[in-house]
Amino acid sequence: MAATAIHPRVESFFHADTNTFSYVVSAGADGGAAVVIDPVLDYDAASARTSTTSADAVLGYIHQHRLKVEWILETHAHADHLSAGGYLRDALGAPLAIGRGIVQVQARFKALFGLGDDFVADGGQFDRLLQDGDRLDAGGLDVRVLATPGHTDDSLSYLIGDAAFIGDTMFAPETGTARVDFPGGDARKLYASIQKLLALPPETRMFLCHDYPAGREPRAESSVAAQREGNIHVGNRRGEDEFVALRETRDASLPVPRLILPALQVNIRGGRLPETDANGIAYLRLPLNQLGRPS
Repeated sequence: MAATAIHPRVESFFHADTNTFSYVVSAGADGGAAVVIDPVLDYDAASARTSTTSADAVLGYIHQHRLKVEWILETHAHADHLSAGGYLRDALGAPLAIGRGIVQVQARFKALFGLGDDFVADGGQFDRLLQDGDRLDAGGLDVRVLATPGHTDDSLSYLIGDAAFIGDTMFAPETGTARVDFPGGDARKLYASIQKLLALPPETRMFLCHDYPAGREPRAESSVAAQREGNIHVGNRRGEDEFVALRETRDASLPVPRLILPALQVNIRGGRLPETDANGIAYLRLPLNQLGRPS
């Protein structure tokens, strides 16, 4: 699978509270077209208060460089941070897109959260549902859609010129790969998705959704060559069966993500909070004794 010679400008925004990267991708010149990938809505778990500080930093960059945002793209329905996709959609008038697998994700979590008939699990909360092989014309930026399931049903990667935005599929080489123990996760699907990404040209820039640095600054970017050679879970031609055993053993020891319950309730709604009750307050639901392992 060949990447084109286009070298888009990529501006990264690191959200330290959740170790998340968001991106603004443009053709390079001020005043041109752009896409936003994986924007973050700030959330304080202790107070259950949201804010748009991080999303406003993205908006500030967009306005500073006079960019016209053509699409807001989610790599998947995140379980570790809340999405600001809805907020930026309103602020910029740009459509919001995610993988078609969001319908399965919504159905699973509608049942878990006991959401009523007001929530319809059909993906209609997004402007477009994408699938493998789709292409988006973002004002001259050609966005190729690669389905990369395994971490979640709806996981996508986006290839824009020589830059691939790979969501949670892989992390920095010394950190490895995504977990697969969420509903819909599948280690064999993840392995196949990773092989698809590693088949890109070695010089392809890989932009990560998260980084968990130990003793260094957060790093947004890796490369296909670096991942092929050094990824601790799949590098140096690790086979599928060995990867599946490693991934499933590791996942059995991992804690539940800190923000999974608020994040998924917001993210399956396209980055929007639940509707307010008659008293004007929006509420999130906490399903007791459903996630994690009994102590």
